[in-house]
Amino acid sequence: MTLLKNKKQLLEKQYIKKNTKKFNQVILALFSGGFATFSILYCVQSILPMFSKQFYLTPAESSLALSAATITMSLGMLFTGPLSDIIGRKSIMSTSLFIAAMLTMICSMMTSWTSIVLLRALTGLALSGVVAVAMTYISEEIHPNSLSFCMGLYISGNTIGGFLGRLLSSILAEKFSWSISLMVIGLFSFISSCFFLYFLPPSKNFLSVSINFHKCLHRFYLQLKNRVLFFLFIIGFILMGSFVTIFNYIGYRLMLEPFFLCQSSIGLLSTIYLTGVYSSPKAGVLINKYNRNNILIVSLMLMIIGLFITQYNQLFIIILGLIIFSGGFFASHSTASSWVGSYSNIAKIQATSLYLFFYYLGSSVFGTFGGFFWFHMQWLGISVFIITMLFFGVFLSFKLKQKKF
Repeated sequence: MTLLKNKKQLLEKQYIKKNTKKFNQVILALFSGGFATFSILYCVQSILPMFSKQFYLTPAESSLALSAATITMSLGMLFTGPLSDIIGRKSIMSTSLFIAAMLTMICSMMTSWTSIVLLRALTGLALSGVVAVAMTYISEEIHPNSLSFCMGLYISGNTIGGFLGRLLSSILAEKFSWSISLMVIGLFSFISSCFFLYFLPPSKNFLSVSINFHKCLHRFYLQLKNRVLFFLFIIGFILMGSFVTIFNYIGYRLMLEPFFLCQSSIGLLSTIYLTGVYSSPKAGVLINKYNRNNILIVSLMLMIIGLFITQYNQLFIIILGLIIFSGGFFASHSTASSWVGSYSNIAKIQATSLYLFFYYLGSSVFGTFGGFFWFHMQWLGISVFIITMLFFGVFLSFKLKQKKF
């Protein structure tokens, strides 16, 4: 009995606890990695109209600059996650960050649309090594009592990275060119990757295992077979698909009558993403006080309400709707992702990889498919499409609640 107690205490000491030096190092490192990852990934979103103009593309074709990266990233996560079981979490993430930064700088030198899309696809594949592993690192290394809070902070860091990437690229693209903007983003991301490598503590609870292809597939199958996890995967698919679609096409709407906003003004909309800096960790705190289902349902309903508000043709009202929509999105994602991390007792990396696979697959599918609705019905078509999918997400959340999982 005493031996078992000692083993439990030893295991307890392996976790990184809140308000410690190592915890602060983890947050700083993940913030740096999140900045690099999501500034690279989303720096093209605010300049999609510029791509349309220069390369004579439709909005749906222009969206491939983002969708190509997210689709390869979602596919890559199915492999880079299990690969980290052999090589280690930190080494996979660090290598991925440096490769993605270099590819972004190379992309800035391309002159053909095909080359840009191809390099963006390779960049997404590289970034999969960060996105697939970071959440697993957190769930393995951070004390369970601080897991939801840390996951919320991690998502906040991602939010700031995405915000700055979009804002910097739009301002630099308008002042200079889109190629200069990508070069600067690549350089900043390279520096952030260095901070990540320096500050992130090595894994303490990681045990290297050999890859068994059949066993790996079986683990993926077990996660998909689990009804709770499968519903959360679909909700993640809906969440990211909805969020990316809205911000892919809002720029096109605000460049038209009666708004006629310029490129840099549209880029300023990325400040709305900072709602996630508050709502993500706040959701992490609230789910410790209230039922996860309730937080998820309320957050999804906030997204729907925000989208309804954007139907008014007044800029201030549209911005208010986008703020509410974004706050609901980040709270939903924080709740769903931490739920996956805490619910999966075995094969955590497969569960996390599948959640993120569906999450970014939604970005690729919705982001490009939304162009069809924009072409035929513009903003109303986009809104009807997204609201329908969000109501389906609410339905799945109620199914989880009824089952009392």
